[in-house]
Amino acid sequence: MLYDYLNGVIAALDTGLAVVDCNGVGYACWTTGYTQSKLQIGQRHKLYTYTSIREDAFDLYGFASREERTCFERLVGVTGVGPKAALAILTAATPDQVSMAVLTGDEKTLTAAAGVGKKLAQRILLELKDKVSGEAMTATGGGAPLPLGLGGKVAEASAALAALGYSQAEIGASLRGVDTESLSVEAIVRQCLRAMVTG
Repeated sequence: MLYDYLNGVIAALDTGLAVVDCNGVGYACWTTGYTQSKLQIGQRHKLYTYTSIREDAFDLYGFASREERTCFERLVGVTGVGPKAALAILTAATPDQVSMAVLTGDEKTLTAAAGVGKKLAQRILLELKDKVSGEAMTATGGGAPLPLGLGGKVAEASAALAALGYSQAEIGASLRGVDTESLSVEAIVRQCLRAMVTG
């Protein structure tokens, strides 16, 4: 990694592009819609960067958080996913939404991004599922018991909720009363999230 981050004043903003002035040097960074929404011309901001060096190009990508950059790096590591597609996905969805889509096999979240078709979405789901699931298990203590001691759909829903930052206690409480037998994984996750928000 050539640069970890840039900390400077936003000199210009254009569609998908931000120019960061760092001590008189303007760095042009490709950005997501989410990151751009956080930036203001004339204000100082920190952008976490990803550098892409090819024979015919030297491109810099900037993100408002390390989490967003990590998700971008994960996406461009998938066969057939270039920086443009990864930026489009992260403009259409947050890193948490991308992680949940991977864990629940939700193609629609990915195909909502400009230029991402069904085949590419399926490849992303296939190549990232083990990696994202493994991180979710690590986040919950390296394979801690799942709520209610169940597997299958409940395991996938629990992993998705853990990836979003919820504790095992919160997940277990939110699963009470949810019809895990007939609902899809995505529906289980949505009901749990609704239960946790309404309290």
